[in-house]
Amino acid sequence: MQSEDEAATIAEAGILGRAINAVGIVFAIGIIASALILLNEVVLRYGFNSPTIWAHETTIFLCAMAFVYGGLYCVVRNSHIRVVLIYDLVTGRAKRILDAIISLICLFAAGFFAWAAYGMVIKATMRPGGGVHFETSGSAWDPPFPAYLKIFLLVVLGLMVVQFVIMAVNYLRAAFASEAGK
Repeated sequence: MQSEDEAATIAEAGILGRAINAVGIVFAIGIIASALILLNEVVLRYGFNSPTIWAHETTIFLCAMAFVYGGLYCVVRNSHIRVVLIYDLVTGRAKRILDAIISLICLFAAGFFAWAAYGMVIKATMRPGGGVHFETSGSAWDPPFPAYLKIFLLVVLGLMVVQFVIMAVNYLRAAFASEAGK
C-alpha cells in the first residue's frame, strides 16, 4: 500500500521522482528552521540588544534553496502551472503524447537553463587564473552562500533534465502500450 506522500509522485516520474519527492521534507524543515532563526534574531535583537551577523543571510539561503528545489519537486508531483486550454480537451493516448511533448519542451528549457547555470557556477567558483575561490556575500559575516546556491541550482537543473527524459520516455511508453494492448 502506498503512503499519501508516495501517491503524490506521479508514476511516470519513476524511482528518481520518488527520491526527489522524499527529499522534499529536508527543504520543508529548512523553511521551518529559517523561521526559528528569524524568531531567535528578533528575541536577541530587541530583547537583549545583541543581534547576530548570520541570521538574515542564513534564512535567505535556506529559503532560496527551498525555492530552487521546489521547481523540481513540483515536476515529480505534476503540480506545476500549465495552460489547460488544449490539454483538458484531449484524453487517453493523445493526452499521454501531449504529456511527452510537454516533457520534451521542458527538457529543452531545463537544459538551456542548466547550461546558463554552468557559466554562473564557473564564475562563482573559479578565479580568472584557474584557482578555486567561492564567491561570498560581501557582508560582515561573508559566507560563500552565493556560490553554494549557484552550484545547487546547477545540480537541480541537471536532475530536472534527467527527470524530464524519464517522464517523456514513460509517457510515450504508456501511450503506445495502451495501443498494443487493444
